[in-house]
Amino acid sequence: MHAALGVPVRLAIIDHIGLKDASPGELGTTFGIAPNLLAHHLRVLEDTGLIRRVRSEGDQRRTYVQLRLDHPMVAALPGSGTQLAAPRVVFVCTHNSARSQLAAAAWNRTHSVVATSAGTRPADRVHRRAISTGGRHGLRLGRAKTADAAAVLRPGDLVVAVCDNAYEELTGRDGAALHWAVPDPARIDTDAAFERAYQDITRRVERLARSTATAGRTTELESSRRST
Repeated sequence: MHAALGVPVRLAIIDHIGLKDASPGELGTTFGIAPNLLAHHLRVLEDTGLIRRVRSEGDQRRTYVQLRLDHPMVAALPGSGTQLAAPRVVFVCTHNSARSQLAAAAWNRTHSVVATSAGTRPADRVHRRAISTGGRHGLRLGRAKTADAAAVLRPGDLVVAVCDNAYEELTGRDGAALHWAVPDPARIDTDAAFERAYQDITRRVERLARSTATAGRTTELESSRRST
């Protein structure tokens, strides 16, 4: 793993996907790397267990690159040091019935910046297995309600799309600052699937929380914007 990260562009890729998943096309555009060279770097990172590539549950032609945060050594890698700041975090998925609800509840337990959730096509109610899974981990979702992203999102929100469909729907519109390709547990509809989604989400929430300024704190980025 350390040898793989000895090449600067590979380390830059790891930093880039530290808080968000990205498609190879997005990485190629960001770093100005030709597709064949990018494929080589991604193959090295994948072979050493640093990243995985997953196929989109929305646009099946797309794949996303993500850190293997389930690996202890990868999870321990330091972030890029960038501090994000926003008055509110909004977790968005398609139906707002499971992943986004769990993410918002886990975030609100962790961080002082308030989080809420919404869906691009919200369901009538929160999924019963999301409620029971949250309950096992001390998250109270019994009274949670779904909401439409169009009515919830406000300028300045830090938007985190926790499913591929929502990310791809938001791209080209308001957009999402971050994308987490968390598999939809409702497709399998078992307690185990919802538990895996919860574990994936909480690992990501904890990592994002460490890179997000606390409420009322002014970051260097904010200060520079105000001075200009």
